[in-house]
Amino acid sequence: MAHSINIQPNSYELPSEEESHVDYYYDDPEDLPGTLNLEPDAPPPEMALIDYTKNIATRIKIANPEICIPYLKSDSISWINVLGLGNKTSWQQMAKVFQIHPLSVGDIVNVPQRPKVIHDKNQLIIITWMVRIKSDSESFEKEQVSIILGEKHLITVQENPEYDCLKPVRERIKNNQGIIRKQKVDYLAYSLVDTIIDGFFPVLEEYGERIEILEDEVVFKPDRHTMQKIYKLRRELLTLRRAIWSSREAINILIRDGSNLINPDVLVYFRDCYEHTIQLRDIVETYRDLASDLMDIYLSSVNNKMNEVMKLLTVISSIFIPLTFIAGIYGMNFDPADSPWNMPELDWYYGYPLCLVIMFSTAISLIYFFWRRGWFENLSTTIEAED
Repeated sequence: MAHSINIQPNSYELPSEEESHVDYYYDDPEDLPGTLNLEPDAPPPEMALIDYTKNIATRIKIANPEICIPYLKSDSISWINVLGLGNKTSWQQMAKVFQIHPLSVGDIVNVPQRPKVIHDKNQLIIITWMVRIKSDSESFEKEQVSIILGEKHLITVQENPEYDCLKPVRERIKNNQGIIRKQKVDYLAYSLVDTIIDGFFPVLEEYGERIEILEDEVVFKPDRHTMQKIYKLRRELLTLRRAIWSSREAINILIRDGSNLINPDVLVYFRDCYEHTIQLRDIVETYRDLASDLMDIYLSSVNNKMNEVMKLLTVISSIFIPLTFIAGIYGMNFDPADSPWNMPELDWYYGYPLCLVIMFSTAISLIYFFWRRGWFENLSTTIEAED
């Protein structure tokens, strides 16, 4: 079950409960410890076994976890990849074959959980998040990935069977690239964690491009949808920040406490993953600051736009106010026949043309005055930016 945020540039809706990235999974008060939140009619998960040594690697699809029992007793490295959460029956079999504690099974299938490290008897469970940008849209998607590390085997559980974020590691094993097939199972665990952490970088690059686009929009063409886009961007960056910080803390705990299943030489590689999470944290914090600045720039742009509109209205009003004053005076109904002081201009032969000349000259003088002050230059710049 993947969690996604849909980005629609010209519309905005409050996120529904299914799209929420803020809340983690929580148990109902009536649930017993270890209750699995799975659909009873759900199909079993897709499982594949990769068994490899220094010289050979084989991959088979398995329908039942019990098929893995002979491989667990061999000297080779066995990687069981589980796609989809499946149903309760499947996980009861998984827990029995691989001796997984019921509470740990609950953390694996009741998604989403906070990234963490669980020490369970002779196993080490690493729960983390994978993120990606969907290829068919600009939506951001995340899913939980669980890694169960044993003495000679490793199990990975992914929510979404349609997307395989661990494919690069599988290809390295298949093609015998690097030193992965020369190392033990703890190095495989590092390779998987490193691949998941590095998957954050392309997502952040996409958000960096979105911020650049929003910067131009905020400065030159802010509209009523711009603030909604900025709000959604800040909310999504907050989700990424939560995922990165939680993963960083989980890896830090693993490095600090160590494990008898991870060789000290391999633990050094996990420190490299920890450095990557710090780098990701710095990037996402920078983007969040830029998103906050975008909101301030948007408000300033809107205020400047309003000021330019008011300036334009002021110029128009300043030109027509004297003309209205002149027209108002000569629109008064005083009869010049009753008194020589009652608008003698009404009896002039060229009174009307003279009045128009005075009004036209007044308007031209005001336009020239405003042009000398530079008001029309600012207004023309504003109009060009809007076009």
